[in-house]
Amino acid sequence: MFVEVRSPRGAAIVLPAELAFLLGQGVDLEIVHAAAILARREGTAPVAALLRSGLMSEADYYTALARALGRPFRGTGLALQAEVRFPEDVHIGAALGVAGELVLAPPAEAVAALLSAGAPPGAVFTTPAALSAAVLRAAGPRAAARAAEALEVRAPDWAYRPGLHPAQVLVLALAAAAAVQLLDAAVWLQLAALVLLNLSVLAVIVFRLAAPLVRPDPLPDLARVPDAELPVYTVLVALYRETRVVPRLVRALARLDYPASKLDLKFVIEADDVATAAALATLPLPARFEVVTAPAGLPRTKPRALNVALPLARGEHLVVYDAEDVPDPGQLRAAAALFRAASPRLACLQGRLVIDNTGDSCLTRCFTLEYAALFDVLLPLLAAAHLPVPLGGTTTHFRTQVLRELHGWDAWNVTEDADLGMRLAIAGYRVGDLPLSTLEEAPASLRPWLRQRTRWMKGFIQTAITHGRHPLQAFRRLGPLGLLCAVAGVPGTVVSALAYPFGLALVVRQVVADPLPAAPDFLANLVTATGLTVLAAGLGAMLLPALVGCLRRGWWGLAPWVLALPFYYGLVSAAAWLGLVELLLAPHRWNKTEHGLAATSRTGAMRQGR
Repeated sequence: MFVEVRSPRGAAIVLPAELAFLLGQGVDLEIVHAAAILARREGTAPVAALLRSGLMSEADYYTALARALGRPFRGTGLALQAEVRFPEDVHIGAALGVAGELVLAPPAEAVAALLSAGAPPGAVFTTPAALSAAVLRAAGPRAAARAAEALEVRAPDWAYRPGLHPAQVLVLALAAAAAVQLLDAAVWLQLAALVLLNLSVLAVIVFRLAAPLVRPDPLPDLARVPDAELPVYTVLVALYRETRVVPRLVRALARLDYPASKLDLKFVIEADDVATAAALATLPLPARFEVVTAPAGLPRTKPRALNVALPLARGEHLVVYDAEDVPDPGQLRAAAALFRAASPRLACLQGRLVIDNTGDSCLTRCFTLEYAALFDVLLPLLAAAHLPVPLGGTTTHFRTQVLRELHGWDAWNVTEDADLGMRLAIAGYRVGDLPLSTLEEAPASLRPWLRQRTRWMKGFIQTAITHGRHPLQAFRRLGPLGLLCAVAGVPGTVVSALAYPFGLALVVRQVVADPLPAAPDFLANLVTATGLTVLAAGLGAMLLPALVGCLRRGWWGLAPWVLALPFYYGLVSAAAWLGLVELLLAPHRWNKTEHGLAATSRTGAMRQGR
């Protein structure tokens, strides 16, 4: 429904009814006309264009709407009945108040119909953000339970539960029995088992050595998708005690090259995080930004917070960022174009994570090299070969429908990203490479670095337990090569870290004490040769991807730090052992990493005050 009005110069202007009524409420024609033009250009609802672009605040618009319909407006202090439906009442924009009144916050697409039909008697208006918050408060216990338990209820085989599956216990018992029997077996049998183990490790090492030989594809030269054809895109950022980085995060998200009317930016905070809530409240955020307060509940983890917000996501696509992230502004537009051109089986795109505070310490230099190896060398090859990809915890772009089909994140797994990557592969979906970067801040001192890495290692063990319950099923879904990569990427990462110092010590002892047998002995020489080959290849697999990733980025001055990686991985081994201990003592504890402490910034993005 459209209304024709006259400009001050007498020109005829046709406006949608959901904007035209604002003229009678004292709103300037220029603002209303600008919103109408923006809505046509971006192919979106006129109210969405007006509010999400920041031309008018939600409170001002819905106050004017209430006045036009002769109903009261209530922006705060909403009390809803406990039986409200989450998230259904948020989507329809209506819920029942405790006094029996109908609280309305019609979505952008429904305003025109409401203006035409009139408001129901006794209705009270509020903003969509206020209604969403009130519904979430009223349905808090149910929403918290849904966020924590939905995966366990709907797909128990995909959910982490403490303890091993009976089949896993049986396999471990048989392996232990076989190891004991092997100690009393003939020497040739022991040597054969050792050679077989070395060859298995060597097969995994070969992949890391081969990865640098394959240069990842650049971003495809796809035609720019017109704004009117772009889908709505949801951005989720879970925040907890992040007051230092809130201003920088908001600026980084405001720079995204995407139509403002099609952005759905949600900050998810915990109910007791008063400081972060206050920091967000001080910023003049347009309606495309929303603060979602996760109701109190267990576990206190990032995936639980994301699960609270997932039912509220409006976007066809969804991306997760971390609090300290500074993403490339073109990421969303590029990801939308890649999804549009690809098969529906492409369910996720993993962006490239890059450490920006490299110069802070020796740890951050090695961390930078580690990420260069992982995101610029190894993961692009896994994605190109359609092999399982243990996702990074940020800059993961999804088809929202697939994410809901897989029941979101596992709230009880402390590396929900790696777990979700395995779940995508087992469900028959694939992960693609998005060759655009997100700048990240790495811990610069040992204690926070160790806490973070301990959580990662603990989560990898949780993921291995979860998806190792049905190995035959995994073999059928992934195939032999896919299963090998999944095993090498998740449990293999932990096992190699746990064994790293002991394997190194054994090799050094063997070389120093008895490098070669006194007389020719084929089996003994075979064991020594394979052991030395594994050692040399293992060091190459550790150093080469990092060096190649570093040089592809043009970080020539950082290249000598590759030689420090063998010592750095000694610290990774310590974190793996701590993760094993923590799995037993505190399996769901989330070791929070503090951000906003960077002393250096290669790009300037992490400097204080930016």
